[in-house]
Amino acid sequence: MKAIGIVLAGGNNKRMRELSRKRAIAAMPMAGSYRAIDFALSSLSASRVKRVAVLTQYNSRSLNEHLSSSKWWDFGRKQGGLYLFPPTITAESSDWYRGTADSLYQNLDFIRESHEPYVIICSGDGIYKLDFNEVLAYHVDKGADITVVCKEMPEGTDVSRFGVVKTDENDRILQIEEKPVQADGRLVSCGIYVIRRRLLIELIEKCAEEDRYDFVSDILIRYRTVKNICAYRMKSYWNSISTVDAYYRTNMDFLDPEVRRHFFKTNPEVFSRVFDNPPTKYNPGSVVRDSLLASGCIINGTVEHSVLFKKCYIGNGSVIKNSILLDDVYIGDGVYLENCIVDGHSTVRAGEHIVGQPDNIRVVAAEDPRI
Repeated sequence: MKAIGIVLAGGNNKRMRELSRKRAIAAMPMAGSYRAIDFALSSLSASRVKRVAVLTQYNSRSLNEHLSSSKWWDFGRKQGGLYLFPPTITAESSDWYRGTADSLYQNLDFIRESHEPYVIICSGDGIYKLDFNEVLAYHVDKGADITVVCKEMPEGTDVSRFGVVKTDENDRILQIEEKPVQADGRLVSCGIYVIRRRLLIELIEKCAEEDRYDFVSDILIRYRTVKNICAYRMKSYWNSISTVDAYYRTNMDFLDPEVRRHFFKTNPEVFSRVFDNPPTKYNPGSVVRDSLLASGCIINGTVEHSVLFKKCYIGNGSVIKNSILLDDVYIGDGVYLENCIVDGHSTVRAGEHIVGQPDNIRVVAAEDPRI
């Protein structure tokens, strides 16, 4: 494919609360056996994008470990590869990434030294499958300067955490309102962009000259009347895990057979780093209903409508309902959990009773005094 890929995976998000204290949002576990960034990397790989850079910054250790080998996503080619670019001290700069445009500017050499005519930029927190060949063909057919992948959200969705987009009848973007208090539309930006490489270099250099650091505010919004910026409408599943509630709902979506079929039973595949864990063990007396369990778990109690990640242990007589347990969680005997997210490597003592609300999910972390 005639494009390089750049995944923006360095941001911090306080709306993820305890879940983002020790990991980047792009490293958040998803769908039992995956990380959020796997979905962007798998789509890029399946679209035959050979060179992909991941820009990391905040709490990047877990993400760096996950990306320690490019082979899982088939980027380990002689021509191409997967590159990790954290902020570095140079003779010109000692700054952290001050925004998305600044992160691109600090790695402009990677873009300049590439030969592909186009750049695909995507965030590391989107959950989707997308053929970027179709997006690029649309971009060329429209004669667009920048193409923004967008999604029409269902009626009743709170779009205040997204960039809300308005277009004309030809899908040229007229307005982008970033995280509006109140919006009158449901078409939102997915944080995925296609742009000609030379134009991107020109715009990023202009931002740097003017001390502007944000790609959305200082390029998309600022140039929307000057450049031909078009919206590509994604028809398939997409969500962003930018809040605790969104993270919970997106994981729970994978309990829907249609969602699982879309991601795991149709091409292209979603790839991730593979761990050599044994299959989950269901001991006598255990009950599991409508749930998704990763490898290495040991189940002695009851699990209903929940998602369990790798190596979780459920004690005798414990009940897990409508909850998400991240990697290596230990649940003692006689525990009752409902509407909860239990952070990785946490232990819930025997006999605890922890219940959240459907509209206020309880996050149980290692520093919680009750565990």
